[in-house]
Amino acid sequence: PAASVLYPYGREQGDHKNPKLDDGTSEKISLAVPFTFYSKEYQNLYVNNNGVISFDSQVREYTPDPFPLADGRPFVTPFWADVDNVEGGDVFYRETTDPTLLALITKNINQYFPDIPYTATWAFVATWDHVAYYGTVSNKGNTFQAALTTNTERSFIILNYQDIQWTTGEASGGDPETGLGGTPAHAGFNSGDDKNFYNIPGSQTEAIINITQTSNVNVPGRWVFQVDEFKVTGVPTEAPKVANDNNCWL
Repeated sequence: PAASVLYPYGREQGDHKNPKLDDGTSEKISLAVPFTFYSKEYQNLYVNNNGVISFDSQVREYTPDPFPLADGRPFVTPFWADVDNVEGGDVFYRETTDPTLLALITKNINQYFPDIPYTATWAFVATWDHVAYYGTVSNKGNTFQAALTTNTERSFIILNYQDIQWTTGEASGGDPETGLGGTPAHAGFNSGDDKNFYNIPGSQTEAIINITQTSNVNVPGRWVFQVDEFKVTGVPTEAPKVANDNNCWL
């Protein structure tokens, strides 16, 4: 099998785990190190079950909207959709200064952004592990992750996609048997203003199920962005293609 794009996660890594609650969120998490997101420092965040890391306020909405959001909420979303961890899966998170993980993140950022001197001193990792969708009558689960990292001067977000089997919950118009159709998941980030945002190609279309095969850093299933100021690197201009029932690319 292909090597995992995910950073280590789970109870053995010291992760916290979100409650089993549809449209639930973590408690308010006070960060030991402020995270700079588009020139604003944030000291608090929430890990929301529906695939969102938000700054300062919770996000319980389950049907995604494209960015920029009219209400100006700043957040990062690897996969904003109607997750239901009551039906299956877990949502993990931790704030960390583990030297082994920071060394790996540093190596990755140096590889993807060779012109930016960077040594990670802090990270926050949230992982959605085989999470189900609302209204499911299947055993489908999605596994994806978002990592925030900073050296107090530069900030990056890393979005990792290991296994995406569904795109849409039933309340968003999805089929309860397949988890497809309706208003599919959205991925990217919203800074809170109407200029600095990014919608990963394929968002809110059936093509988002193939996000494990797309990238802006030539690593399938990984998207990485510098977010202390707006810089989008290596971004494709075309949405990913969709496989038909015969596994032929359309």
